[in-house]
Amino acid sequence: MQVYRGFPAAASDHVALTIGNFDGVHRGHQAMLNRLAEAAEDLALPSAVLTFDPHPREFFDRDGAPPRLSTLRSKLEMFATLGIARAYVARFDARLAALTAEKFIAGVLVGALGTRWILVGEDFRFGRGRSGDLAVLRAAARTFSVEAMTTVTVDGERVSSSAVRAALAKGELEQAAKMLGRPYAITGRVAHGEKLGRDLGFPTANIALRHKPALSGVLAVRVRGLGDAPRSGVASLGVRPTVRIGERPLLEVFIFDFNAAVYGRRVSVEFLHKLRDEERYADLDALKRQIHADVAQARDYFATQTRGT
Repeated sequence: MQVYRGFPAAASDHVALTIGNFDGVHRGHQAMLNRLAEAAEDLALPSAVLTFDPHPREFFDRDGAPPRLSTLRSKLEMFATLGIARAYVARFDARLAALTAEKFIAGVLVGALGTRWILVGEDFRFGRGRSGDLAVLRAAARTFSVEAMTTVTVDGERVSSSAVRAALAKGELEQAAKMLGRPYAITGRVAHGEKLGRDLGFPTANIALRHKPALSGVLAVRVRGLGDAPRSGVASLGVRPTVRIGERPLLEVFIFDFNAAVYGRRVSVEFLHKLRDEERYADLDALKRQIHADVAQARDYFATQTRGT
């Protein structure tokens, strides 16, 4: 897949396009991307995705924006897995936010990208003040055709990034996985930490987080990227209230029956079951006792899953 930062000055060819933030690349997004790839093949056009970084809501309200479900890299990897030929990553800034719906259509969709076919969601909004919608797009469609994607539901609930975040916030990881089509995961590189886990008898692989996570607590996890087979473990995701007040969120993973050096390795941590919320303990001895209990509970969870299969 070819990845472009921004837009070309002028289109050199034509594309079949879809537009969106695609945060989490959930089952609704996957249905859109599959439909895009299908239409692009029928029309003999490259399939292309226009997405934004940062998320527009982060631009307008950085502190109040919702947690991200995926990093830009993991989102692009999902696009490639689904067979998309091109991804345009537009920086959402004041200049882009100021474009009227009409100028966005003429300057970006037609002029820069050469769009011949476009797929958007039924609730798609674009342009300054979110003034553009599906009707505006269709009214301006002189050189391209427009298709609207129908809603995807799971257990009667509309699949959306907001719905996935709500499920994660409530610790409903199984429901989130149903909407995502896979377990919720965080991917990153293992970094050096303070070695506190090792001192407590539970050495951890630490992944620093650039953005506020959509989930917190102590969780049973599966780790990919440390060999051919995934490994089980228990993770703490949050701000470590017993260790330091006001700390930035950190992902710490204790991997069962594993003692290799993994600093610098890129791993994916899949969250399967929430054990408890974060708590602040009186001292490190109390924390150590709780970690023992967490590890035992997580091992019991995986044993139960194995018996169930």
